[in-house]
Amino acid sequence: MNRLIPRFALVGCLLVGTAIAQAPFASMGATLPVFAYSSESAPSTYLPPAIAPPVSLPRMAPDLALRAYQQKAAMQAAALTEYSSTTVIRATLPESSQSGEFELQRHYAAPRSLQFKAIKFIGDTFVKTNIIARLLQSEVDHVQKDDLTLTALTPANYKFSSKGTTQIDGRTVHVFQVKPRKKRVGLFKGRIYLDAYTGSLVRAEGSAVKSPSFFVRKIEFVQDYADVGAFTFPVHIHSEAQARLVGRTVVDIYQRDYEPVSSSPVAAQQIPSL
Repeated sequence: MNRLIPRFALVGCLLVGTAIAQAPFASMGATLPVFAYSSESAPSTYLPPAIAPPVSLPRMAPDLALRAYQQKAAMQAAALTEYSSTTVIRATLPESSQSGEFELQRHYAAPRSLQFKAIKFIGDTFVKTNIIARLLQSEVDHVQKDDLTLTALTPANYKFSSKGTTQIDGRTVHVFQVKPRKKRVGLFKGRIYLDAYTGSLVRAEGSAVKSPSFFVRKIEFVQDYADVGAFTFPVHIHSEAQARLVGRTVVDIYQRDYEPVSSSPVAAQQIPSL
């Protein structure tokens, strides 16, 4: 389903977005009315028709929003052929007061190509080499080698339980508790938040159920998403982990300036039938 759902690397960055981040989700849009104008029937003084007000989407029930999310994710996985974005990674080791910030250009091409081009780095070399570089390599390996269907947010991997509604940045969202069906690297327990009107993924948060490395334990994260045209991409992930050698590790990843390419522009704009 998702080509890009983040999972955690050595420093505790669960890439719930390069598998979900990378199975971006096509957003559901509303179709506006089309007006036709014929010069033969127009009066001498022509006044254009009033612009119709935006179409208001009905609020979905929780189960319907979950179905919409799953259909959007499947459509995005099929339609997204590649994308580029700017990625900024900030990593901090509070116990040693070391930190670093790396800005890169990211390029993904379906189905298994992920490349980074360095733009600039500031901070401690130790953080760049042992934290950020390992994180990037882990993400590349995940895309190139792993079976992404095993970590996707699907009923095959998770149990979903509705937990009411709340507000995130002014958006009404349905809250779902998610529990993995197996204890597998790349899966997490926590919550997801779906837009109550479109089914778009707005946020995912929780903790990894299995560490990807003997040197890392207790990985927790919060990841926010945003609609970019017909797709949904991760825009920020905050993660914290306890590493045996360096102690507490805090990582923030910001992504912006997305430029997605769709194999079928028409399909990417369709509203899934529910």
